[in-house]
Amino acid sequence: MSFRLIRLIRLCSIIKTKQIKRKLGVIMAYTMKTNDLLVPTETEAVMAGEASRILATLTINNEIRIELKDDKNQSMAMVLPSSIVRMIQHVLTEMSNGNAVTVMPINAEMTTQEAADFLNVSRPFIVKQIEAGVLPHHKIGTHRRISVQDLLTYKKKIDQEREQALTELTSEAQRLGLGY
Repeated sequence: MSFRLIRLIRLCSIIKTKQIKRKLGVIMAYTMKTNDLLVPTETEAVMAGEASRILATLTINNEIRIELKDDKNQSMAMVLPSSIVRMIQHVLTEMSNGNAVTVMPINAEMTTQEAADFLNVSRPFIVKQIEAGVLPHHKIGTHRRISVQDLLTYKKKIDQEREQALTELTSEAQRLGLGY
């Protein structure tokens, strides 16, 4: 496992009290503000793929107990809830595909440029959606901010609309005998 993954797992292991949860929120907020991306090297991508496949074979109902060993062969055992294991597996899968990964809290806010990058659209498109009242936002001075939760809701809505349009186009092509 890569050092970064071990750090992530160690962070997960300390989620036991509300005080520590608050500290973790500060860490996540820091990650969001600085846009730290975990960009895997080729070796890390291979290791992430192996770890993801191992996690996929496990049946996890409520929690999982794992033991980690560092380079000095010192071990540390911990119990992780199934939701954290699913999140780690998702991170590992993305890293194994060579994708950069970041963690952000759901209550974080993005600039219009960050929102555009997230949706893979232009910043002017985001501004038009805001001005049309389609995408909720608030202003800090003259700067627009969009909550991650609102952005995820918007993304889910447009993804559903795209899927519906694609289904309708496919049905129409089949009805017309176009070979789809």
